[in-house]
Amino acid sequence: MSGALDRTPPARATAREWTGLAVIALPCMLYSMDLTVLNLAIPSISEDLKPTASQLLWIVDIYGFFVAGLLVTMGTLGDRIGRRRLLLIGAVAFGVASVLAAFSTSANMLIATRALLGVAGATLAPSTLSLIRNMFLDPAQRTVAIGVWISSFSAGAVIGPVIGGVLLQFFSWGSVFLIGVPVMVLLLALGPWLLPEYRDPDAGALDLTSVALSLGAVLAAIYGIKQVAEHGPDVVSLAAIAVGALLGWLFARRQGRLADPMIDLRLFRLPAFSVSLGAYMLACFVMFGLFLYNAQYLQLVLGLSPLEAGLWSMPSAGAFIVGSMIVPALTRRLCPAYVMGGGLGVAALGFGMLVLLPAQGGLAWMVTSAITSSLGLAPVFTLATDLVVGSAPPERAGVASAISETSSEFGGALGIAILGSVGVAIYRATMADAVPAGLADAAAVEAARSTLGGAVALAGELPGTTGAALLDTGRGALLHALRLVAGGCAVVLLFVGVLVAVRLRDVGAAPAHGAEEEESGGAAPPGGAALPER
Repeated sequence: MSGALDRTPPARATAREWTGLAVIALPCMLYSMDLTVLNLAIPSISEDLKPTASQLLWIVDIYGFFVAGLLVTMGTLGDRIGRRRLLLIGAVAFGVASVLAAFSTSANMLIATRALLGVAGATLAPSTLSLIRNMFLDPAQRTVAIGVWISSFSAGAVIGPVIGGVLLQFFSWGSVFLIGVPVMVLLLALGPWLLPEYRDPDAGALDLTSVALSLGAVLAAIYGIKQVAEHGPDVVSLAAIAVGALLGWLFARRQGRLADPMIDLRLFRLPAFSVSLGAYMLACFVMFGLFLYNAQYLQLVLGLSPLEAGLWSMPSAGAFIVGSMIVPALTRRLCPAYVMGGGLGVAALGFGMLVLLPAQGGLAWMVTSAITSSLGLAPVFTLATDLVVGSAPPERAGVASAISETSSEFGGALGIAILGSVGVAIYRATMADAVPAGLADAAAVEAARSTLGGAVALAGELPGTTGAALLDTGRGALLHALRLVAGGCAVVLLFVGVLVAVRLRDVGAAPAHGAEEEESGGAAPPGGAALPER
């Protein structure tokens, strides 16, 4: 009875927790950097290791595959063996794999070390986010901490290509992997002192069958989606997606029957969890899907170099960081549902601006649109993550964090595949009769009808006005596709914004339901909403 009436406010974080947050933000930056920095090193790797086309694809992709496939497993493992312990184990593995990758002597060795980096990288996001759940008991402080956590990923995406470019200017391609070593050494030195340990004292053994099913489901589905995005639908990609869906169904059925499941399916019956998760996934869907078009517009329509295009992407990344950091001030005056709904509305305005994007001289318009979209999506990322993790009981925080990050991976992959495929279909329909007849190079003709890059290449081989006409038509086709896709995204964002504002209007930023004792004897943070009965 006394516990039910206890109104004692949760303990507020001290300098130790805030310093610990700075420490765990570093591997998050590194996690994001490792997804982007390799792209700059591909030419040097190709020259040195001479990989085949298939090997090069696996060098680029296998890190992301293993991260996505193992997030749920690592989140569950952290709940069982201790989140700090798993993070430090992952730091050791990441540092060792970084050194091995840097000094790889063959393409196959680099593929293997990139896979090991993916396994280690999968420990970082769920471990760090679930530790934040336990370090910051005060709901307002936790929202600030999650804003910092979200911003660290954006910062990594921004500075990764810059640092990578500087290193590649003076050193070999292996230097881009060695960035991670000092970061992990710092984490190992300070982590045991600054970070608390937490695990579920009543957790059972890890169900290896569930691990295999979840890994197989995510890997197969992500692989199939990426293949559709890159090569269009075919038997292999559709079969992979079907296998992933089947394994996912078997995984869900098994979780419903286990006494101690990897994922407690009752979490999805909590509106704060399921609606926030859906909003987060949708935000990733539209953001990553439109990245494809933004980059092509800047380089192939406006004629910017890759470096110039990258530099002009920095304002939107900065806006994302700003948007994440202003969330606490907004939630002091408005409920999270209205902040998220308003953010989705602002993002819809940003995407809607692209409907009016001019064919020439549209750099300022594009950058303004990207800044507006980032300012709108940042609160969605921060608050959705906060609500997903905060609505779960403390002992489930690790797996809740992992589900959140897995939804981000799926949302991004689906956005690239679906929005990319829609754009390609619009482009091909516009370009069907634009390529001059009678050209001998059938492959070049097909490439020009499929992508603007192909049209640019073919236009350079055609005489005068013929090449210029093809190039103008191709640029117009891409712009038409960009406008239609962005307009569709804006409408969807508006609809979801209203849905979030209505469904979550009674949900606080961090619902509290008492406290449980940690294994160390200290008080755990307030639990999420009570899970429904099985």
